[in-house]
Amino acid sequence: MVAVGTYTLENPWRTSPVPSRAASQSASAAANPGSAAAPSVSERVQRILNLIRPAGQSDGGDVELVEVTPDGVARIRLHGACVGCPSSSITLQMGIERNLRDHVPEIQRVEAVD
Repeated sequence: MVAVGTYTLENPWRTSPVPSRAASQSASAAANPGSAAAPSVSERVQRILNLIRPAGQSDGGDVELVEVTPDGVARIRLHGACVGCPSSSITLQMGIERNLRDHVPEIQRVEAVD
């Protein structure tokens, strides 16, 4: 296990747990009982990013969703302390990408953009 900031490489974002996909869907249905429209992929990605964002902000960084491509690539822009950080690629893959792929099955990969 390798420490990265206040997180471990094995589990960098679990200080702020992300609810399971089923819990997210049932919470969404409860919040919008008359709504038949499902949230878009971009909206679901943004929701997950909002849940994990405080962990990055606590280290002086932030993330921004730039776009989700039709082939399932979430393009993310890193801000603040994340820019130029040697651990940002690990955070992107082990933290952000893993959570997005776990909770938004349409996402195939995540890439950083400038």
